Amino acid sequence: MHGWIILDKPLGLGSTQGVSAVKRALREAGYGPKKKDMPKVGHGGTLDPLATGVLPIAIGEATKLAGRMLDSDKAYEFTIGFGVQTDTLDAEGVEIARSDVRPTARDIAAVLPHFTGPIAQIPPAYSALKVDGERAYDLARAGEEVTLASRNVVIQALDFAESGNGPLEAATFTAHVSKGTYIRSLARDIALALGTVGHVTMLRRTKAGPFTLDSAISLDKLADAAKARTLEHLLLPLRAGLDDIPALSLTPDQAGLLRQGQVLAGIAADAPDLRDGQYFALLEETPVALVEAQSGLVRVVRGFNL
Repeated sequence: MHGWIILDKPLGLGSTQGVSAVKRALREAGYGPKKKDMPKVGHGGTLDPLATGVLPIAIGEATKLAGRMLDSDKAYEFTIGFGVQTDTLDAEGVEIARSDVRPTARDIAAVLPHFTGPIAQIPPAYSALKVDGERAYDLARAGEEVTLASRNVVIQALDFAESGNGPLEAATFTAHVSKGTYIRSLARDIALALGTVGHVTMLRRTKAGPFTLDSAISLDKLADAAKARTLEHLLLPLRAGLDDIPALSLTPDQAGLLRQGQVLAGIAADAPDLRDGQYFALLEETPVALVEAQSGLVRVVRGFNL
């Protein structure tokens, strides 16, 4: 079992619980009756318990690409409830600020350009970032004041679906963002720019790297497949996590050298269109490595034991 299972994570489930659910399914399907036989399993990007949507779960050799998934762009749908700000910036927290101001659709349309493109944002105090070796959310829950540094992120696209002339209690947005973007912080800052306060009342991830809701499955479907021992039908191939980069076909000799960690030289003769950048190296249909080409040399970034 080497590849991806994409969960449509339900409300209230943490990312590590999603990994545990896949491990249970693998055991029930007979892939890991003994702990030493269990393939490695990991997730490709934390999703808050109060968020739903695309949670990529890497299995076997695909876990070597989980870090790359963390660096990928994401897409979300989210709703800002105006008038109340919470300490967690979502519906889980307690109220810390209140405002009677409610924006109109025109007000929102006027401020959105300020939140599109490269922006700086301060992450939520309740986040998994570390402060002096401790998780920020652990410090915040202990009552300590948490100060996090501003970080630069990119909002590729930001739109909202509300209309009308009257004041709005809430507004729903879609966003395509770079790695490291906190939607809760974005919601907080949009509300403040509108002269009010707000918090996220709904958050759904619709895309993580190359994976979308089209390939996501429910926990019920996962459990049914495990019971029927048909999990392999739900498994996306390892290369699905690399659909955004081109393939590079290898000869058996070239594949052997890469598997030994050696650098390939002179490959341009076999691949005249080879340009600098990353490639998914294959021997026929077998994944060999994620490689980096530079100045005609090809080096292994991540090798696959297949």
